[in-house]
Amino acid sequence: MYTVSHYINGRVVTGHRALSPIFNPATGEQIGQAENATADLVAEAITAAKDAFAVWSQVSLGRRTAILFKFRELLAAHTDELAAIVTREQGKVLADAAGEVGRGLDVVEYVCGIPELLKGEFSMQASTGLDIYSFREPIGVCAGVTPFNFPVMCPMWMVPVAIACGNTFVLKPAKADPSASLLIAKLFSEAGLPDGVLNVVQGDRHAVKVLETHPDVRSLSFVGSTAVGKELFEIGTAHGKRVQALSGAKNHGVVLADADLEFAAANAVAAAFGAAGERCMALPVIAVQQAVADQFLDLVVEKAKAIKVADGSAPGADMGAIITAAERDRIEQIVTEAERDGALVVLDGRGFRPSGLESGFFTGPTILDNVRLDQRAYTEEIFGPVLVVIRVPDLQAAIDLIRGNPYGNGAAIFTASGAAAREFARAIPVGMIGVNVPIPVPVAYHSFGGWRDSFFGETHIYGPEGVAFFTEAKVVTQRWPKARGQQQPTFHFAGASSAAA
Repeated sequence: MYTVSHYINGRVVTGHRALSPIFNPATGEQIGQAENATADLVAEAITAAKDAFAVWSQVSLGRRTAILFKFRELLAAHTDELAAIVTREQGKVLADAAGEVGRGLDVVEYVCGIPELLKGEFSMQASTGLDIYSFREPIGVCAGVTPFNFPVMCPMWMVPVAIACGNTFVLKPAKADPSASLLIAKLFSEAGLPDGVLNVVQGDRHAVKVLETHPDVRSLSFVGSTAVGKELFEIGTAHGKRVQALSGAKNHGVVLADADLEFAAANAVAAAFGAAGERCMALPVIAVQQAVADQFLDLVVEKAKAIKVADGSAPGADMGAIITAAERDRIEQIVTEAERDGALVVLDGRGFRPSGLESGFFTGPTILDNVRLDQRAYTEEIFGPVLVVIRVPDLQAAIDLIRGNPYGNGAAIFTASGAAAREFARAIPVGMIGVNVPIPVPVAYHSFGGWRDSFFGETHIYGPEGVAFFTEAKVVTQRWPKARGQQQPTFHFAGASSAAA
């Protein structure tokens, strides 16, 4: 049993108002506990960040870049250690855990080019003797609230970008799997980041409330559910903060009759059941054209049955456990309700427990057919290994289906038709689209974010929009008049004729 504390001003700090259990989802055993910070402790972290901002915001771009490069090397060197921590506390398989470290590395590598990203603009002689130039400055203390499903990648969407831009940061990770955040903070410190620039507070809703309302916090970044994201956006903006709240999703995949069905089925299964479906860019709904629906469904079931569900640290494991017993039970209850109301359970993962892990938080891959659009299995973000297959007559029906759903995070289409793919990409109201790509998460030099109920705010995360979110624009209009009595010079430009001059 271990205790996960806080990291404030360059050192581990203990102190709590309560303790939250940390479980190994594969075994169901409690392996640790996380301190829930008091309001005073969160305020202490904010103060440390504010004090550090006075110095860090003035550090040269060269020095910031050197620290980021060093952090990138340390993060890569500790990939296996971070992956093991994630698998132990979150339950996903080691390959998935290492993959999320890799996606975090992408963002760090992107902001290693921060001198180029922060370059401003200059207009000479906008008016006679008058020049105008612009640049971007850091905003101050930034805060982030991250989810349990990606305890390394989601902090990397925020922290390196904010720090590279000259800000300081207070991170509040999920209480279910908080250990990775402390290692990240220590690696930043080892890379040379000054004390107080990155602080980590463990906690629950009480800690978030302090971050939402504290006057010294200038921005809030969030990844989580729609209900919490909307509330955080409303409270944060009401207190004068800029907010980016990446929220829930119900991503749809579309399979047209001209698609390579073998390819589409393999990718649909990977997207629906990878990471046990606990990711906001999963494909929990597949709208398949009626003409090939039975053939596609047979392929999907065949491939899903081959998934090895086991302890995430076991060799060859394809899918691990669900984060908590309560979440597993909620997922299985949604399946039971769908079946009771007429849905067909084509593949049933309820009650599945790997041998020797009967106390673990497992459920197997589940596939539902004949689901009505008013059932929870379709309307609610299940966030588990459940795939809903919906039959549609044509592309337009699939587009209408997606338009009628309130979420707008991502969507994918499988087709051999460039015309159909183009129509799909232009017609659907979502932020990220895949064409024969099941999980269209943008690389670090593009920005990540959804529309509608999947995002609250104006500026998406990481990439160019992330840099804009963590900085403020400043424009300087300047004129340097000669001393009194001195005549302004007449300019002659190189290459111009004497007559033109």
